[in-house]
Amino acid sequence: MAGKKVGVLALQGDVSEHVNAFSTALGGGGEVVEVRSAADLAGCDALAIPGGESTTIARLIAEKGMRDAILSFEGGIFATCAGMVLVASTIDDARVEPLGIVDIAVERNAFGRQRDSFEADIEVTGLASPFHAVFIRAPIAAAAGPGVEVLAEIPRGIVAVRQGKHIALSFHPELSGDLRLHRLFLERL
Repeated sequence: MAGKKVGVLALQGDVSEHVNAFSTALGGGGEVVEVRSAADLAGCDALAIPGGESTTIARLIAEKGMRDAILSFEGGIFATCAGMVLVASTIDDARVEPLGIVDIAVERNAFGRQRDSFEADIEVTGLASPFHAVFIRAPIAAAAGPGVEVLAEIPRGIVAVRQGKHIALSFHPELSGDLRLHRLFLERL
């Protein structure tokens, strides 16, 4: 993990929480930068796409001309909540044009409104003990393509996947204080 440079898409959402989580996960052996333009991706080994409002983040990506830069990015992508919506191949909302980076079909706000947010201990492939997951107006993956490894499911659907260097999570690991998923992601870069 030493020497890795992680960019955090800093257009909207829980940016500072991702910056802090990755800074801690890297243990001082790497660098975390905020990405506000396509040029900011230069030299990054990874990009975190944080939770927030997926329609707003998608609009800002388009307005700032970042779509092509993200699509051609060769590093790993760590997508949480709204980020999972954005990296999906298909979503259930025509207002958001997905990036199609991870072969999943996603339902936005699958658990309902803000008041329906919840926390749960879930089993995640690759982790020795359950992960305390924070779900806030969370999506789910209703389906995953053949090249996608499902890392975690709950009765409602798929909540964590990995495809190549990319990880997409419907919950917010940056809010849990548990950095195992960040480290699992960084180990594959």
